[in-house]
Amino acid sequence: MALENLISINFTDKELATLDGHLAGIKTVLTGKTVNLTPDQRQQYGRIANQNKLIVDKAKNYMEQNPSWVPKFLDKEEFDNDYTARKQVEDRVQLLGSLSQQLLDTKTLLDHDNYTNSLTFYRMVRFLAGENEPGAKTVYEDMKVLFKKTTNNTSNTSDETTS
Repeated sequence: MALENLISINFTDKELATLDGHLAGIKTVLTGKTVNLTPDQRQQYGRIANQNKLIVDKAKNYMEQNPSWVPKFLDKEEFDNDYTARKQVEDRVQLLGSLSQQLLDTKTLLDHDNYTNSLTFYRMVRFLAGENEPGAKTVYEDMKVLFKKTTNNTSNTSDETTS
């Protein structure tokens, strides 16, 4: 019985080179313009929630309508620059996030196909080793160490549960 193949794709060398070139271009454009926060900094600054985005949008709108109300110590030009850049970044983050999720989902299916086929191969090698097929015992002994014995019957990593 053939195994179900969940996905079948391939990339040409030209496609990979094009993709890598575009990714390198993105990295070049972002160099010096982006930061890497530590986990503590991410927690400290957090993310702006939708409700807070509405506050920012409303404040910007009112600042535009009433420039005399903007405190002198607030750098309105910098606020406007940050506001514009944030929108520019957010649009790209959404696109890159979507593309990243598509790649992760594709990788998940490829991983599943590879793992399922590897288990099938291992089961065949285990069978062949039991039948004294020349060389099979060496391969079986090498691979079986990857399947740790567990007392949990729900684990798929036990050599006994992969039969």
